[in-house]
Amino acid sequence: MLREYDGHANHKCEISMSTLLVSLGSNVAGAWGTPRQALLRATREIEAIVGSSARTSPLYVTAPVGPVRQQAFLNSVLLIQVNQPVSRLLRLFKLLEREAGRRPATGVRWGPRPLDIDIIDHAGRVTGWRRIESKTGRPGREPVHLILPHPRAHARRFVLRPVLDVQPHWWHPALRQPGRRLLHRLGDGRTVRRA
Repeated sequence: MLREYDGHANHKCEISMSTLLVSLGSNVAGAWGTPRQALLRATREIEAIVGSSARTSPLYVTAPVGPVRQQAFLNSVLLIQVNQPVSRLLRLFKLLEREAGRRPATGVRWGPRPLDIDIIDHAGRVTGWRRIESKTGRPGREPVHLILPHPRAHARRFVLRPVLDVQPHWWHPALRQPGRRLLHRLGDGRTVRRA
């Protein structure tokens, strides 16, 4: 626990540290340079925002998801200790995406991007998962706000592989299953390889 002065005489707020898993991805050059340069800078920027160093996975080259023909992605995951509300961090991460050159979606989902930042897990919290549909494992309705853990993390090898690099015993808080089992269920790993 950290103690912080809240601006009022004799009042102190207790701020507890919590674990945040953040996924980074890039497949086109942007304002921060190549995809590799963008991921390295994003890591530094996130560390500056939260005020602590991140445990960083290796970079992975991954096949793109979705119907759009595009270049392979570089992906990594950060494990970082935070003492800020996750909603604030999400807003700041979206600002970083724009600074790196990402523009609002033009109707194409899962298209090329200079930087993508997703919050995968925040201290094992489950938020926004109303019900899990048995076949898809996705939330029962589209998110209009932050869903934790990330609603598609369990179905993405390019998220699970680096998550397990930084947190080998990670359990999916909503599905209540170990990350290793979820990764194994995804089968062949040829779509994800170390950079």
